[in-house]
Amino acid sequence: MSTIRIFDSTLELSKTAAEEFIQAAREAVEERGKFTVALTGGSSPLHLYQLLAQSPYRERVPWSQTYVFWGDERWVPLTDEKSNAKMAFENLLDLVPIPKDQIFPMWGEQEPEEFALYYESLLHQHLDEAGGSFDLILLGMGDDGHTASLFPGTAVLEEKSRWVQAYYLAPQEMYRVTLTAPCINRASKIVFLTFGEKKADALYEVLQGEHNPRQYPSQLINPKNGEVLWLVGKAAAQKLE
Repeated sequence: MSTIRIFDSTLELSKTAAEEFIQAAREAVEERGKFTVALTGGSSPLHLYQLLAQSPYRERVPWSQTYVFWGDERWVPLTDEKSNAKMAFENLLDLVPIPKDQIFPMWGEQEPEEFALYYESLLHQHLDEAGGSFDLILLGMGDDGHTASLFPGTAVLEEKSRWVQAYYLAPQEMYRVTLTAPCINRASKIVFLTFGEKKADALYEVLQGEHNPRQYPSQLINPKNGEVLWLVGKAAAQKLE
């Protein structure tokens, strides 16, 4: 099931995302004693992370039972400005009482492909008790319609079974590590954070255009049992019917 909500301001969008985060966390902890979430990078979640790190939101999250993963990452050290994890630590994770051994950045000392296998085994370790599904996955969408590190025309879009893949993205001259569409589509709830005029064309194609996931990979996100919530800024939504 897919729902689209349109907002006049980034702040209102981010506040709604914070409420979704809190609700998913509390329901998961009540049900299983554990909340598993995959964070997103880029600029989209910045306000959300800052809100969650402050009152009144901070006190409402069961941090001690929260387990944090990432949807994707650039293969750079955690100290690098390009690191999704660095941004999340600085704006959220270093500011809340979450046990550090419950945070799993997508970065390691081994080769990217080897790390992807390790990260997948880590996911099985934490998610198999919940039928292999995250409680919540946060996603952004690029101006080209990509999400996580599922970029147009890449081989990872064809993946049917693996949960995590690493590959070299030639246009960016770097390795990326990403959850695959099959893994993302297992989640109980997926929340897209999408705003900015530059995303209007791609958002229209993803949500209302012809089915062409090789060109607009966000179309691959279509869980059988989970819920997809698109939180969209007014400028990004301007071409939607």
